[in-house]
Amino acid sequence: MGLEEKLPSGFLLTTVEKAAGLARKSSVFPATFGLACCAIEMMTTGAGRYDLARFGMEVFRGSPRQADLMIVAGRVSQKMAPVVRQVYDQMPNPKWVISMGVCASSGGMFNNYSIVQGVDHVIPVDIYLPGCPPRPEMLLDAIIKLHEKIKDEKLGVNREQAAREAEEAALKALPTIEMKGLLR
Repeated sequence: MGLEEKLPSGFLLTTVEKAAGLARKSSVFPATFGLACCAIEMMTTGAGRYDLARFGMEVFRGSPRQADLMIVAGRVSQKMAPVVRQVYDQMPNPKWVISMGVCASSGGMFNNYSIVQGVDHVIPVDIYLPGCPPRPEMLLDAIIKLHEKIKDEKLGVNREQAAREAEEAALKALPTIEMKGLLR
């Protein structure tokens, strides 16, 4: 004799985690952080033709303290890396990152000393978006995939511990320039 039998038919039952996940995925606020040509495509995605407002993301926030999603759009130079990290650290938890474009994901064609060979060496990345530059439709697809990930995330201490471990693993990863095998 469960609770379901005592409630009228059509009554919706859920868990707190699922309700919180649904609320979080429907109210993601991206930070304005464009570094190169991918930023033009990111701005296009926010315009009327692609309409991010359908996903509850119509306003790109100017302050990291008001944002919970950082879309790193473009190449990250060595001088910009500490700024990227500072903006990420100023964002409130929970926070997510999309690495937009091949330059942000792996350094792209800029395999030199001045460009970070993947923003994941500076901050943990949730979704990698390939392309040079990726189309707005691709960014929308990445955002939808991130929404699914947000919806299924756990709450509380277990989530914080998993986020810390993921960040430590990302920062300890071998830089792409030092990898051997098919890359060289």
